[in-house]
Amino acid sequence: MSEKSEKSPAPKSRAIELLLSPVNNKHLANLCGALDENLRQIETALDVSIARRGERFTLRGELAQTTRASEALQRFYAQAKDTLSVDEIQLGLIEILNRPVHNVSSGAGVSPALMTRKTELHGRTPRQIEYLKHIQEHDITFGTGPAGTGKTYLAVASAVDAFERELVQRIVLTRPAVEAGERLGFLPGDLAQKVDPYLRPLYDALYDLMGFERVGKMFERGSIEIAPLAYMRGRTLNHAFIILDEAQNTTPEQMKMFLTRIGIGAKAVVTGDVTQIDLQRGQKSGLIEARVILKDVRGIAFTEFLKEDVVRHPLVARIVSAYEAHTAALEARDAKAGSRPHAEKN
Repeated sequence: MSEKSEKSPAPKSRAIELLLSPVNNKHLANLCGALDENLRQIETALDVSIARRGERFTLRGELAQTTRASEALQRFYAQAKDTLSVDEIQLGLIEILNRPVHNVSSGAGVSPALMTRKTELHGRTPRQIEYLKHIQEHDITFGTGPAGTGKTYLAVASAVDAFERELVQRIVLTRPAVEAGERLGFLPGDLAQKVDPYLRPLYDALYDLMGFERVGKMFERGSIEIAPLAYMRGRTLNHAFIILDEAQNTTPEQMKMFLTRIGIGAKAVVTGDVTQIDLQRGQKSGLIEARVILKDVRGIAFTEFLKEDVVRHPLVARIVSAYEAHTAALEARDAKAGSRPHAEKN
């Protein structure tokens, strides 16, 4: 019977069987999740169907996808001593989906361990691993690429790690406070209230990595400082971990000013997305200029993230692929329609 399923009329659809061992009913329950929610996550992310009878799983789908699903089930079963959350399943699936991309960054290796409240935090893609290593090994690191690649979050995690290991005495987070044509003067409230919406992603990362109460106490002691970039002028930041976020919206003068604030025992990370520049038309981006000027300066590292590094719900990748295929089909149809009059004339 199994031979027939292997040689079905649709060669792209295959069925494989997986036997998980040693058998442990608690681990199986944790693997499947409440009402088989974890199995549905795997089915959705990898476009397969999963049927289970005890410790036997039957996976149906394209061969490459059923192979990945088998790898996922074995991996999660090994981790199923405790309950597996949906977050753990989705992040694990992202790593599996990114496995073919590993060749683009040879030598990325094992992700550095970070000392934060989230003990499972590590680089999920080769470029994220490379980024974390650059931050640890260089005094100044630039991380550029699209939103969702972890540029800011991993930079804040590295800052928390350095603080916990007593490698720095404080964390300084800054970003340009003028975006999309809006100026602080037009916003209501005092300076803190004006700046707060711009710096909210940095607050959220800190709360996630250290806890709300601890972050609040560190603010009171001055161990964490968040400020608009304009307030960096004239300062020298010693023994600090400094992060400049949204650096694509700095001017060349602001970027030079920021980089020359770095003091003794300090480390800096500059993040930004050069496709999302909100400067006035004709104004150069300090981030783009810095990448050209500093590319050969020893002690400075650059990590360029790509769309493959976006860490998001695994279903989103399939949504993007569907839209790309739809757009390509429309373009092909339009091109074909445009060529008809020309063909008739001939």
